[in-house]
Amino acid sequence: MISANNVSLRYGKKILFEEVNIKFSPGNCYGLIGANGAGKSTFLKILSGELEPNKGDVTMDPGERLSVLKQDHFQYDDFTVLDTVIMGNKRLYDIMKEKDEIYAKEDFTDEDGEKAANLEAEFAEMNGWEAESDAATLLNGLGVETEYHYMMMRELEASVKVKVLLAQALFGNPDNLLLDEPTNHLDLDAIAWLEEFLINFDNTVIVVSHDRYFLNKVCTQIADLDYSKIQLYAGNYDFWYESSQLMIKQMKEANKKKEEKIKELQEFIQRFSANASKSKQATSRKRALEKIQLDDMKPSSRKYPYIDFRPNREIGNEVLTVEGISKTIDGVKVLDNISFTVGHDDKIAFVGPNTIATTTLFQILAGELEPDEGTYKWGVTTSQGYFPKDNTKEFDNDLIIVDWLTQFSEEKDATYVRGFLGRMLFAGEDGVKKVKVLSGGEKVRCLLSKLMIMGANCLILDEPTNHLDMESITALNNGVIKFPGVILFASQDHQFIQTTANRIMEITPNGLIDKMTTYDEYLENDELARKRQVMNLDKDKEEND
Repeated sequence: MISANNVSLRYGKKILFEEVNIKFSPGNCYGLIGANGAGKSTFLKILSGELEPNKGDVTMDPGERLSVLKQDHFQYDDFTVLDTVIMGNKRLYDIMKEKDEIYAKEDFTDEDGEKAANLEAEFAEMNGWEAESDAATLLNGLGVETEYHYMMMRELEASVKVKVLLAQALFGNPDNLLLDEPTNHLDLDAIAWLEEFLINFDNTVIVVSHDRYFLNKVCTQIADLDYSKIQLYAGNYDFWYESSQLMIKQMKEANKKKEEKIKELQEFIQRFSANASKSKQATSRKRALEKIQLDDMKPSSRKYPYIDFRPNREIGNEVLTVEGISKTIDGVKVLDNISFTVGHDDKIAFVGPNTIATTTLFQILAGELEPDEGTYKWGVTTSQGYFPKDNTKEFDNDLIIVDWLTQFSEEKDATYVRGFLGRMLFAGEDGVKKVKVLSGGEKVRCLLSKLMIMGANCLILDEPTNHLDMESITALNNGVIKFPGVILFASQDHQFIQTTANRIMEITPNGLIDKMTTYDEYLENDELARKRQVMNLDKDKEEND
């Protein structure tokens, strides 16, 4: 168990936490949620001891081990992958190295022998002989193949390093596990494996994530960081959302009834306070009025943008035809003879691990890249809005936000343009910020403002939820669900795909898979196909034996 006792932290006049008291118990997975800037990652750093609060302290039960998902991808560049994972249990790794140093001595003494024996006993007690196989199991589960296990960390791509550091955090069955955005940059197979791992994990987990589906799958409790306090809710993210919205609604309704009662009492007092026959009743009502207290409705740190994509014209029956598109990049054929037709009711999710192929296809369909072979044709009634995964080029200029957005609007009136920025939480002086200095989340909100103001009836969205907070993801999700046009999109957000797509495509080495189905049904059928494949392989092996 890990506890925060009277924890307070402030930077200057800004209060992040004020006398937070909370206990995180074994057997639970806590989802720590809150608006961007509320202090979720900071609170994890306080729990891990990386950061000292201004007031209060953090305690763990004696003898317990804490494990944290590291964010520095270069910290272990001089170590092998397996060693990096085993370092998740520092004491075990230290014993391994100390043993090796003792056995490597040329002048091995009796004292060395006694020390080595003690280390061997502790090593065995910690299941040290299974350390490498346990580390390999974690790596394989996350999709890091055996060929990588003895490589140096510096040789790995960033996407593989992320998985190694996650395996490090999970290694050795820690008593308390802190995970800050563990699903970032993970493919969907790795996320599914992590979900199962955490569901079956018996100790204490505290996780920060913007992935609503992930929080719903793994969390037994939600720790809501708002108003500089942390409030615990039993259940997953959806249960928290419904409970918190119901609580706010009930408080508003209760206040409304109290305000009506206050008005009624005030009117009676004002009318009859000077009337001798009614003076006792007026005095009684004054006392009743003094006892009525409105519930304190503090302004939440959460801000929900308003996202509404309204096409300027209705889309016709002919939308998009793709015929035999192929593209080679840096000597690798990323698209090979891709063909499909899009209907006017389609919302198509491109899924699977081959994100380079999807991005390349989107760039071609958006007119930013030429195919090596094949053609594509948009219908005459269509207009396209493109959200690129890499938005560097969009903001490589000296324009302020208002001027940047105005260039995409038919209506050039500044008030009209500022209205779209206001929907995306850019208020007042934000409009004169230069776009090149915006944060990742602010740039995404700018691009969504651009799509809204353009009024396209076909949207191409490449990972639009990246860099967004939970509130913005929810608003975007609602916006695409009610969008009456066509959408081609890619996302790592399971719930975003499941609630939006009515058609699933996956670009594989064996060609394009194209299914009119929901995402959950697609995954279920894919899992069944894998199981059949494994069963057939086992059957063939038995027959050959």
